[in-house]
Amino acid sequence: MRKIERFVAALPVSVLVVFLLCQPMLAQPSGQSLNSDGQAELQRIISSAHHPGLRWPDFAPYGDEVKDFYVRTGSAPGWVRDRRPTPQAEAMIGLFLQSDHKGLVPEDYDASRWQARLQKLSSPTDVELADFDVAMTVSAMRYIRALHIGRVNPKTLGRQLDVVSRKYDLGEFMYAKIIPASDPAAEVRTVEPAFDGYLRTLEALHRYREFAKVDTRIQLSVPVKPIAPGGTYPDLSRLSQLLRLVGDLPADASTDASSTLYQGALVEAVKSYQVRHGQLPDGHLKAELVREMNVPLTHRVRQLELALERWRWLSHSFSQPPVVVNLPEFKLRTYDENNNVALYKTVIVGKAYGHKSPVFEKEIRYVVFRPYWEVTPTIQHAEIVPHVEKDRNYISAKNFEVVTADGKVVTDGVITDQVLAGLKSGHLHVRQKPGPTNSLGLVKLIFPNEDNVYLHGTEAPQLFANEERDLSHGCIRVQKPADLAAWALRKNPGWNLERVQAMMDGTQDNVTVNLEKPIPVLILYGTVAVDEKNHVFFFDDVYGYDKQLDEALKKGYPYPTA
Repeated sequence: MRKIERFVAALPVSVLVVFLLCQPMLAQPSGQSLNSDGQAELQRIISSAHHPGLRWPDFAPYGDEVKDFYVRTGSAPGWVRDRRPTPQAEAMIGLFLQSDHKGLVPEDYDASRWQARLQKLSSPTDVELADFDVAMTVSAMRYIRALHIGRVNPKTLGRQLDVVSRKYDLGEFMYAKIIPASDPAAEVRTVEPAFDGYLRTLEALHRYREFAKVDTRIQLSVPVKPIAPGGTYPDLSRLSQLLRLVGDLPADASTDASSTLYQGALVEAVKSYQVRHGQLPDGHLKAELVREMNVPLTHRVRQLELALERWRWLSHSFSQPPVVVNLPEFKLRTYDENNNVALYKTVIVGKAYGHKSPVFEKEIRYVVFRPYWEVTPTIQHAEIVPHVEKDRNYISAKNFEVVTADGKVVTDGVITDQVLAGLKSGHLHVRQKPGPTNSLGLVKLIFPNEDNVYLHGTEAPQLFANEERDLSHGCIRVQKPADLAAWALRKNPGWNLERVQAMMDGTQDNVTVNLEKPIPVLILYGTVAVDEKNHVFFFDDVYGYDKQLDEALKKGYPYPTA
């Protein structure tokens, strides 16, 4: 042994580093071994990927990682020392018990079972030590992964977000980071998103949980006709209590509990509530608004929990500040280098029925000024061809033209039977000429994707005044798109808003400008948003995705991961 020590000591530092890196990882001593019965129990549970003592006993999706963890420990318990739970085990159990603070379900991590397990460890058998240890390992893996990438794989719900590539090697992470940690909770926090929006949503969840606990849940009477400021409403006392609770009515605002006259501070509070729920702030107590106010606060809590799940689906860092579109909110945001909102734009998104905008992460790579609109085969078949069959001048009237597959113009006038046949068969295609009447407006921003969806302007800006703006075929129309194009090109030398506007108003058609650096773009779906002032905004579940995610989560482990 001394010869080996002298040999190692004589090695150059560079060689020694390589030598050490090439050595197999040695198990950290746990201070605890198991007898034959305990070892048999440990191996039985690991090999079957089934622990009958767990709330959700099947842990097959984590089977390989559990095996890897115990290879690293040398088949010794990782959470027990001297027949007692380690401080790290106790810290993790504390996190399991409070996992609802993260929008998770404590029973998913056996919250109600840990006390009995700990009591057994006052004088445990080795079989009980093995049962405890694997229960800890599986629960910790589930908890860490839930915080890092969510519980449900979004692709199982039809969302185009890749969480699989971001999975931690849980066996290695837990063995190297959690088991020896002086502060396991701090290590666990490193797996969560660091976005300000995520952290604000966590804080909002805590507040709305408290709101739900103290709310009287008394239903407001739904008015038959809208009540304008200055009118009377019999439930002003309850209205005042609700709006004060959720923060729209300031705590120090003076209201008369015995009055039915709707005026003053209550009107302003209703306007605030309308803004936070995606409605026009006219201050009128309409039936639709009052029904919204009657939605239980427990439902708002659930919306926040679902929003946290979706935050975890996203990449946790980006090459530069992204463009973010939240579909139910009908809003687009861009961010500066300090993660402050740089642009805030109203958008029109895909129709809820038949033309939903996809949810994904991509990169904006180029901008096209005065673009053609290349009509998709689906729209051509379902909409353009029927119009042409009724009116052979339809192509000309709508400023379209018929082209071949390689872009050669066939006609922009009266459609013959032969051309119509080519349109029906798909051998010929329709595109709309550039200009002010083009459906894409005068600029589009391209992030290549299989759905052929992009950000663009519109020839009908009046539609941005609608409250519900799921009106497109899937692409996303942006109000005042010149601002967004100038922001996207801000790192291209010589580009500013004036030059962008000149290109849009000029005579050169279909001009492509590549970005100096691609910009991440996130098309997201969240029925909750929390702004920099911690105001919480709620939106309608326009695509029904909240309901879909809620149903998937209610099934429990193993959640859909394929």
